[in-house]
Order: sequence, then C-alpha cells, then structure tokens
Amino acid sequence: MENAWKTEIPEFRPEDNPHGLLEESSFATLFPKYRETYLKECWPLVQNSLSKFHIKADLDLLEGSMSVRTTRKTWDPASILKARDLIKLLSRSVPYEHAVRVMEDDMAADIIKIGSMVRNRDKFVKRRQRLIGPGGCTLKSIELLTNCYVLVQGQTVAALGPFKGLQQVRRIVTDTMKNVHPIYNIKALMIKRELERNPKLKNENWDRFLPNFKPKNVPKKKSTKKAKKPYTPFPPAPAESKIDKLLESGEYFLKEDEKQKRKKKLKEDKQKEAKIKREAKRNMAFIPPVE
Repeated sequence: MENAWKTEIPEFRPEDNPHGLLEESSFATLFPKYRETYLKECWPLVQNSLSKFHIKADLDLLEGSMSVRTTRKTWDPASILKARDLIKLLSRSVPYEHAVRVMEDDMAADIIKIGSMVRNRDKFVKRRQRLIGPGGCTLKSIELLTNCYVLVQGQTVAALGPFKGLQQVRRIVTDTMKNVHPIYNIKALMIKRELERNPKLKNENWDRFLPNFKPKNVPKKKSTKKAKKPYTPFPPAPAESKIDKLLESGEYFLKEDEKQKRKKKLKEDKQKEAKIKREAKRNMAFIPPVE
C-alpha cells in the first residue's frame, strides 16, 4: 500500500448489520462539578445525536457521572467507542459543537495526560503555557497545521481530528513537556507541507530540510554552602574592644599631648613614604632604556 492515510474507508451502513448487536456494552465517566450546568443544558442535544446510532445516554448529577450503552437496535459496533470518546471530551471542557464531531467516521479523539510528565509544579505551568502561547497563537497554529481541535485544560490536553493529525498533536505536546519548544515541531510541519507540494522531492529524504534541535546542557549554579567548622564545646572568643586594642599597644597609658605627638609622627611617616614613592615614579621617565 503506497499511502495508507489517503485510502478511503468504506462507509458502514445499517444494511451491513441488519441483526444488531447481541451483547450490551456500556461506558461511564465522571465529570467535575463546574461542568454540571453546561452538561444539563446540552444533554438533550447529546441524546439526540446518539439516538441516530440507537445508543442510550444517561446523566447522573448526584454521582457526577455520564454513561452510554448500546441497545438491541444498535447496528454500528464502533459507535459505542465513539460515544465513549464523546462523553470523555465533554467531561474535559470540550464544547458540544466540537465534541459531537467525534461520531464521524474520519474523526477520532485523544486525551493526553500531561500532569505526570513534569514533576516540578512551576516548570509544568511554564511548559503548559508555552504550548498555548501568547494570546493562544501557538495553539492556533498547531490546530491549523494538524487540522485538529486542541484544548488545554488542567492536567490534560484534549485533541479531536483526523488520525494523522492526532499523532502530530501528541508528539508536539510530549516534546513540549520534555522542554522542546513547540516552534521546532511547528516549523517542521510547515516545511513538510511545502515539500509535499513539490513532486521532485516526493521520494527523497527530507531530513536535510527539517530543523535539528540540539538540547543545551545549561550549567547548574554552584552551591555556595560554607564548609562546616569542626565542633567545639567552647564558645567563640569575644571580639576585642577599642580599649583592649589601646591597652595592647600601650596608648591607653599615654597623656593627651603624647597621644597627639604620636599621631602627628605616624602621619609624617606616612607622608614621607608617599613622597618617596611619588618621586620614584617621576624619575622613572628619566631612566634611559637598556641598550
């Protein structure tokens, strides 16, 4: 088979299975409290869309659950699996208008759990926001390139669209949570779309055209922990006071005029030293170079 993605799947009709299903199958899923009002409003529409496939749908507001089950008149065995995906999407905040499209033959749904991919909470929030992008532009570009509806909600990413598009969405999401920016995958998809239009490059390797992501090893900050001193039971020696320093040098016992004389002498000595250094620096210009 040359291209499996382009093969048309024959439509399954009621005439193909006139006897219906022998066994009853059922699926149930829980939904959060904040979805209760919306589900109550759109539930008649859900029941109406599933009645075409003779599937019963129940909404239990006490338990906070939705369930779907087959009947004796159900003719499509895959419709119950599609109905299961429908209630899963509704529980993950996907609007009914989009979720009902999963009942079509060429549509499928994928719910990607991203909560356990990153341990650090701050990193998880930043990478999830990176997937959405400023003003939702990154998410919109993913939708346009993959022909899928994508919704980031809490710790899951709900995707709805063709099978090939869902594979691409899953790869972008998992790579983003592994710290690979989604722009690399978006750029690769854009390049592939352009290359598909060129008949000359149809049977050639496209790796040379695709962007190559090289992970950078960012050096970790060196820990500035001080080395622990050996334990001693004695307290540290007190710092010397000003009087202690005067007693040690002998200045404490000098009279006021003697102190002034000593200060003056120290000042003169410093000035002499500075003068000698300045003169030596000046004379450096007059020393002839060695021949």
